[in-house]
Amino acid sequence: MDWQDILFKFIGGLGIFLFGIKYMSEGLQKTAGDRMRSLLAKYTSNPILGVLVGIVVTGLIQSSSGTTVLTIGLINAGLLTLRQAIGIIFGANIGTTVTAFIIGIKIEDYSLPIIAVGAFFLFFFSKKRFQYIGQVIFGFGTLFLGLSTMSSGVKPLQDLQVFTDFIVQMEGIPILGVLVGTVFTMIVQSSSATIGILQSIADEGMISLYGALPVLFGDNIGTTITAVLASIGASVAARRASLVHVIFNVAGTILFMLILPLVHDAVLLVGQDVNIRMQIAYAHAMFNITNTLIFLPLIPVLAWIVTKLVPGKMVEIEFRAKYLDERLLANPSIALGQAKHEIIRMGSVARDMLNDASEYFFNKDEKVANLALQKEQLINELDRKITEYMVKIQQSNLTADESAKASILMQTINDIERIGDHAENIVELAESRISQKVEFSEDAEKDLRDMLQLADHVVSKALHALEHDDEQAAEEVLTSEVELDRMESVFRKAHINRLNQGACSGNSGAIFLDIISNLERIGDHSKNIAQYILGMDDE
Repeated sequence: MDWQDILFKFIGGLGIFLFGIKYMSEGLQKTAGDRMRSLLAKYTSNPILGVLVGIVVTGLIQSSSGTTVLTIGLINAGLLTLRQAIGIIFGANIGTTVTAFIIGIKIEDYSLPIIAVGAFFLFFFSKKRFQYIGQVIFGFGTLFLGLSTMSSGVKPLQDLQVFTDFIVQMEGIPILGVLVGTVFTMIVQSSSATIGILQSIADEGMISLYGALPVLFGDNIGTTITAVLASIGASVAARRASLVHVIFNVAGTILFMLILPLVHDAVLLVGQDVNIRMQIAYAHAMFNITNTLIFLPLIPVLAWIVTKLVPGKMVEIEFRAKYLDERLLANPSIALGQAKHEIIRMGSVARDMLNDASEYFFNKDEKVANLALQKEQLINELDRKITEYMVKIQQSNLTADESAKASILMQTINDIERIGDHAENIVELAESRISQKVEFSEDAEKDLRDMLQLADHVVSKALHALEHDDEQAAEEVLTSEVELDRMESVFRKAHINRLNQGACSGNSGAIFLDIISNLERIGDHSKNIAQYILGMDDE
């Protein structure tokens, strides 16, 4: 027996298979654009809808781990609640069964022509859309090529007594099969890959359906490791969501192992006229659909359990407009007042984000950085919602005074959104400082603290002036903004001198100068808000 040939074909085939799945998944994601993210974030108002969205998104990207990780990212960003996420995770487990059905079709003989078609799209079309389609086709063909290579690699093992004895032992001790499936999927980090291997081995007659089922259930447990890894360092809600994924698959495996003979008979009944690869696909679908139907009514219980198991205070940001009421559009004056309240709220979030960026820079707390980025997404959401609301107001018959006020508020929205963008830039610069281990001198840090403090003061006064139509506060903003400009100029020269004298590291130069530049721009947008107020008062 040529062990080198077996090992090379298996490892190489596995690599080709994983590449095919990943490449196809990326192509599908690019084809769909941001629609999957918006699907997850918007259409999950109830658990059943969440399940359907999870199925659709996972069907599109061919990766339950990808959907789960994306869901955890949205929770971490504050765009999804835990209960919304649970429904999506259930749906993702059902959606991933599509891959097993694709593998069950058995079209390895056509993998090379399929790859050729994909390559044709990739290299002979300049339009991105066609290239993405080519990527999907190429990945699809590569997936089957890898599967075929692995299958030919492991085929000689059926003549090896040690291997056949192990398979017999595994069939006699089903829990061993669960362990094998779990560990192997944890290593590969792709249940689609391990299920594909299982289907190939079964197709070669090396394992029976009864012996394959525990391994299949173990594969479902092993795939949860990706979500667990994605939740490390994430928010409390994200860690709870990953735990739900673990509980869902572990509890489902325990249940199905208790009724293993019944499951085996049910699969044979449903798939009596199909090949064993397709029977395993049926079993996979049966596992996840049944599991979802059992746990769907228990979402509140699951949420309670994971809340107890993962203690901690959740910092929840309300990702919706609080003051915008469509019913008030009939009275433009009141609607403008509500829009103004929402704009002040948006400005407060931008100011908080600036303070978070400052804290992250000096204290290097990753949680503060994540919170700042959540707030930036809230600012973008409020920007969109308030702008839409203001457009509707301006379509009404406004008085001259109301029209002028509406115009000022519209301009203010843009300035506040830009303040949020500059605060986000500072967060990213702080991240660069931490990742690159850039050190600053005490003088450089003092300059940054002073300028950050003044920038916060300028934003605070501008928001106060906007909220209370306070001309004196607006004048104070203009004065402070001049001082902010002066600081930017003086500190820039001082830091260049420190760099020349070797007091600060070379890497610190770009970061320091970019931060003070962003702070100066924050001052400019605050100045704009103050000038709108002064202009309004003059009319």
